[in-house]
Amino acid sequence: MSTRAISRSVPVPEPNLTPDEMIQRAIALRPRLLAEQDEAERRGVHSEAIHQEFRKAGFYRCLQPRRFGGYEFDLKTYYRIGIEIARGCPSTSWCLIVGSGHALMLGSYFGEEAQAEGFGPVGDFSAPSVAAPSGTATPVDGGWLVKGKWGYASGAPYSTHFMPSVLILEKPDEPRAGIALVPRSQWKMLDDWGAILGMKGSGSNSIVVEGARVPKSHVIPIDMLNIELAGGTPGSRLHGNPMYAGRCLSFFHAELISVMVGLGYAAIDEYEKIIRTKSTLYPPMIPRYLHPDYQRFLGLALGMMNAAKRLVLNAGEVYMEYCRRGAEGGEPFTLEEDLELLASLEHGGRLVWEAVEMLFRTAGSSAAKDGERMQRYYRDASIYRGHLSAQYEMLAQRIALVHLGLDHDISTTERGSRPPAGDPKK
Repeated sequence: MSTRAISRSVPVPEPNLTPDEMIQRAIALRPRLLAEQDEAERRGVHSEAIHQEFRKAGFYRCLQPRRFGGYEFDLKTYYRIGIEIARGCPSTSWCLIVGSGHALMLGSYFGEEAQAEGFGPVGDFSAPSVAAPSGTATPVDGGWLVKGKWGYASGAPYSTHFMPSVLILEKPDEPRAGIALVPRSQWKMLDDWGAILGMKGSGSNSIVVEGARVPKSHVIPIDMLNIELAGGTPGSRLHGNPMYAGRCLSFFHAELISVMVGLGYAAIDEYEKIIRTKSTLYPPMIPRYLHPDYQRFLGLALGMMNAAKRLVLNAGEVYMEYCRRGAEGGEPFTLEEDLELLASLEHGGRLVWEAVEMLFRTAGSSAAKDGERMQRYYRDASIYRGHLSAQYEMLAQRIALVHLGLDHDISTTERGSRPPAGDPKK
């Protein structure tokens, strides 16, 4: 591909669109998303009509580079969209946010040629990614052969590409971790989503790649757990925006917490509806919202949710500060900073889970019936709580290792090996 072809610019659909206007579009969709929750859960994903509304609103382009037809808004705006969509339907927000957020990964770590192909001639892009390297990339003439099967590919139904984690077999005896960019025409989505407790409408289907041939530029070696940022990234150099020189762990978990915060507010909305329409069971029978116990539960939930919201929005701001510091010649965004942000986000998720569990158990047994929103929110929150990245107890040791200067021993220590003796700083 010639430099001229690669360097083309893709027009932005609405050049004057502001972050606030995009957020207001998400809020305006809430009644429709609430009305279609049952349908989305039965189908396993939101409707094509809702998908087209998301496209028109520009949500998929929020973090996409302006050069390739995106709005290049900041992370705080993106997380606000996740919150507002989840307040209408948590599983729909999970599908949208987790799928479209990989525009940041493509815009950051891949070179210009891969970005030009991925974002395409009109800037239409969305791609699931799966962290576990459940497939391989093997060198072939002019590129790579990608094969494998990946589960839980959230966002798959409406995606244009797939960005799986792979083992790069350039040296078969020394496999390296990497990411591939595979167009929709070269992978198959399985009809295997929905038989799970919650997030049934998140479109987290499995994807099979039977033998995709992609160009050399479409597979990159990268350690998602600890990305090397010295000197910036291909994306930060190409776009001149430090947002594209960030790390992965805290960004990806903030996506999940934005969905969880919206879910928590949705549970509060439903709880308030319940206590305003139901009375206490024993004399003196009064509307539940007038009873001090229900007032207390509601107040606790509001405080917990507001704290979690501030955590995720602050994480977006701090992430951007770390990226800017690195771009301005200071110290690049460090692994310890990424892990500390991730830990704070995990505790935000814990607050949401505890609030939703409290609302569910105090809402009354009728709220636990099939088809009731409170039951759905409890099930959806349970899926997050069981997610590997939500296990804050498991992250604690890793943060300590990095803080103590033992990060070079992470892999051996996690396997249970004893770290070498001596000064850990050397």
